[in-house]
Amino acid sequence: MVLDKINNPEDIKKLTLKEKKQLADEIREFLIDKVSLTGGHLASNLGVVELTIALFSSFNFDKDKIVFDVGHQSYVYKILTGRKDDFDNLRKYKGLRGFPSREESKYDFFETGHSSTSISACLGIARARDIKKEDFNVIALIGDGSISNGMSLEAINDLGYNKTKMLIVLNDNGMSISSNVGGISSYLSKISINEKYLKVKNKIKHSLDGTKIGNASIKILSRVKDGFRAFLVPSKYFEAMGLTYIGPLDGHDIALMTKVFNRVKNTDKPVIVHVVTKKGKGYQKALENPDIYHAVAPFDKAKGVEINEKKTYSYEFGKAMVEIAKKNNRVVAITAAMKNGVGLEDFFARFPNRSFDVGIAEEHAVTFAAGLANEKLIPVFAVYSTFLQRGFDQIIHDVCMQKLHVIFALDRAGLVGNDGPTHQGIFDLSYLSLIPNLVIMAPKTTKEIKKILSWSIDQDFPIAIRYPKGKDEMNLSAIDKITLGKWEIISNGKDVAIIACGKMVEKAIMTNYKYNLNLMIINAIFIKPVDEELLKWLRDNDYNILTIEDNTINGGMGSLIQGKLNSINFEGTIKSMGFNDKFVEQGSVNELFEQEKLTVEEIKKNVEILRRK
Repeated sequence: MVLDKINNPEDIKKLTLKEKKQLADEIREFLIDKVSLTGGHLASNLGVVELTIALFSSFNFDKDKIVFDVGHQSYVYKILTGRKDDFDNLRKYKGLRGFPSREESKYDFFETGHSSTSISACLGIARARDIKKEDFNVIALIGDGSISNGMSLEAINDLGYNKTKMLIVLNDNGMSISSNVGGISSYLSKISINEKYLKVKNKIKHSLDGTKIGNASIKILSRVKDGFRAFLVPSKYFEAMGLTYIGPLDGHDIALMTKVFNRVKNTDKPVIVHVVTKKGKGYQKALENPDIYHAVAPFDKAKGVEINEKKTYSYEFGKAMVEIAKKNNRVVAITAAMKNGVGLEDFFARFPNRSFDVGIAEEHAVTFAAGLANEKLIPVFAVYSTFLQRGFDQIIHDVCMQKLHVIFALDRAGLVGNDGPTHQGIFDLSYLSLIPNLVIMAPKTTKEIKKILSWSIDQDFPIAIRYPKGKDEMNLSAIDKITLGKWEIISNGKDVAIIACGKMVEKAIMTNYKYNLNLMIINAIFIKPVDEELLKWLRDNDYNILTIEDNTINGGMGSLIQGKLNSINFEGTIKSMGFNDKFVEQGSVNELFEQEKLTVEEIKKNVEILRRK
């Protein structure tokens, strides 16, 4: 096998073109075998095999630096930088990361996990290189979805204006490339960077320059060339921004891409190379359904991925949205390129005029929602907790300051598990709870999703609803009635009251049942505002309090409750359980709860400590 011959990245340069093509086939087979056992991002990695091989054929990553935008498409890169034998533990606890990790390898130059950061990071690296008078290439590998994000456009604006030497590889897997367009575009790309062509073009320009006829001729020739290229390729936009544009190229043609990369790496200006790839290439099921095979759990590679999303929080949210929208035509849905992930497929199919996918643009999504709310529509922005972080300023300034009725449905709040620290939704309570006018809620069971969403639709202020990935572990009943700022008493008990939110209510109940602790269990369905009346009752009846949340302790629910208890002169003891001041690594959710000491055993220990106070 050719793959077995690759002991370091420079070994790839020694291969013939035939061997590189065989290497691509072997890598695809390897990826399908390994990801089917561990789970992970499959379709995107199958699409960048030849592209990654071509990059290694042209660049020296012992010196040159590459940043993978988002980073989930870096599996091939990891295989070719000495981590092939670690793939049995891909995304597992203490195992190989599913995203670039500087701690994992010297070849991972910058950590990514959220979209559209690569160009800014690479521009910083390139400018530092120039200041230090060093010599290496800097490459940002970014997708067609990510490059439309505002942060990418800001970086391109800076890059093009200041003409910093840097390469952007635009991996466009959003469309197929036809042979005739591909052939012509490849030809234009070759001549536009061919040194002889450039010399001839400059000689013609200089010979004509300086005369009225010559200047007119240059303008005419330039317009003809620009018009011809604009008709065939989308170059005008990037060239207007100050970048040299090359493409589109067939991203599965190793020889062509290697030639192009070898030429552009010696230029002293910013260049964007546009390659077109097929997401899922090499595995028919992934090729036909790239969205389903974008990120997968372990599966039988012969049968393919089995889809069973019913009864999850995302599914129940999507179902509730459809039922509510049937009765209320003011309700509209927004997603940032995550329609399937957040459960809105059916809503989009049934209400196309009230459905908005704004792409990877969370900041825009928030202010867009504010605009809709300003005109008395009721926008529901469904977004993963970790991605809403990007719209923090817009939530403050455009929604909450104006008290606009926007509903944020925060999917994947708390631990998400194997995607690791960039995706754990453990900060939303902290960054949202400090914002005035925003109400924060959390269902303890999937059965409460519709009830909370319906209640939120009927209000007239901004609301965030956070809920975890996955399904219920217990068969809990939904709350009978929702009243603003009022908590639900699940069970009465003595001495110690546990105040838990969301998924952690299940853990509190499990602990009480398992150890027969006779605890008061309170469901903080409202994280903000807190139930001051119930806290005063606990104060007056001499309870000690344990708060439990799947959020960082800093600035979380426990902090809010502690602040309120201080204001009402609570003299008992309060302890808070949550995540400590660190980023939580990858692993199964249960493994991570164990690591972070958020288990029924740890809850029992803290209850016993409080009972001794």
